[in-house]
Amino acid sequence: MANSRKGRHLTQMKITAIDPFYLRMPDITTAADGTQDTLLVRVETDTGLEGWGECDASPLVSLAVYCCPMSHGNIINIRTSLMGETLDAPDDVLRLSEKVLRNGLDIQQIQHAYSGAEIALWDIVGQQLGKPVYRLLAEMSGSSDVAHRKLPYASVLFGDTPEATYQIASGLREQGYRAAKFGWGPMGKFGEANDIALVAAAREGMGSEAQIMVDAGVVWGNDPETAYRRAEAFAQFSPTWLEEPLAPDAIDAYRALTQKHPSVPIAAGEGSNTYRTAEDLIVHGGVQFVQIDTGRIGGIMPSFEVRQLAEQHGIQYVNHTFKSHLSLAAALHVFATNPDFDLLEYPAAGSELSQRLVKDPFRVDPDGMVRVNDLPGLGVQVDTDAIRDYLAPVRIEVGTDTIFAVQDF
Repeated sequence: MANSRKGRHLTQMKITAIDPFYLRMPDITTAADGTQDTLLVRVETDTGLEGWGECDASPLVSLAVYCCPMSHGNIINIRTSLMGETLDAPDDVLRLSEKVLRNGLDIQQIQHAYSGAEIALWDIVGQQLGKPVYRLLAEMSGSSDVAHRKLPYASVLFGDTPEATYQIASGLREQGYRAAKFGWGPMGKFGEANDIALVAAAREGMGSEAQIMVDAGVVWGNDPETAYRRAEAFAQFSPTWLEEPLAPDAIDAYRALTQKHPSVPIAAGEGSNTYRTAEDLIVHGGVQFVQIDTGRIGGIMPSFEVRQLAEQHGIQYVNHTFKSHLSLAAALHVFATNPDFDLLEYPAAGSELSQRLVKDPFRVDPDGMVRVNDLPGLGVQVDTDAIRDYLAPVRIEVGTDTIFAVQDF
């Protein structure tokens, strides 16, 4: 931790503003597409530095956690906890996280909501110290600070039919993707034959050399037997994993499934909103790939702690990112320095909002890989001009008091 204190003598930054912004597409559908709206969080300091983060949850529910009036000592909103605090080094982020979560002990969506602010705090500290976040994490943990390239797998939804899925897969192959994940949509809803046809179409469209992943979208709930049968049926197409075949909290069902040693590895974890829930999936559920969303679990540090747990248990850590490249940046810093964790969920078919959110999105390099930006902080910039049209004005009043209002960035 000693290295994280370098620069503390240079300044005593104070947090002067914590602003959540609700952005949305003009039309919201029931499709399992988390890029249709979002909650951005900007943290500002008295030195002029600002950081940004993004939450992957219901934006207005999360926004309320930033401004809800205090009910008692265990329900204190995030802005109240952070305003005026000192922020100079990584240990300050840890200290502030402890304070926010303690003050919001009885706010049920506190981790989801706080994720955006926590990511923004890391962004600021990295800028202040002139280092990318992944280097700060390496210093704190005493591990290598060498970043490694990742193989992006295009993350898309299944088409409504096997034929539509084939067309999607073929398009991704033509774009040069060497891996792709297909999820949700009709999977599990129209019988085994249709499920198999969907996976067959994905494989055919991507070709025999590419990796394909199957995301069942929790469709089999607490039914490990059906999940096992599907895994065996899908094995002929050699998917890298079968993702979230069961409900996020179905730990006993996951254990029953993984103890049968299905031919296709089992992946899960995007629904983990705390370190403890991810730990349960790894230690008791027996998953072979754990997928963590920095915008849900409370930010970068709890994600990094799950990464370390995955290393200890000899399983694969993978990011869950179905938002913008701001979220992708936060996710990538968490495991950039582990060469064995080489797969990167890459949002390839998101909304116009998600595609325009940062000025320089991560590009797939000519070798087909993605690399973390070696720039201070997160290494990306939010393009407020490009996304201003998606900003939804929000005003919350309680009696005669306005407790929240935003009109513009």
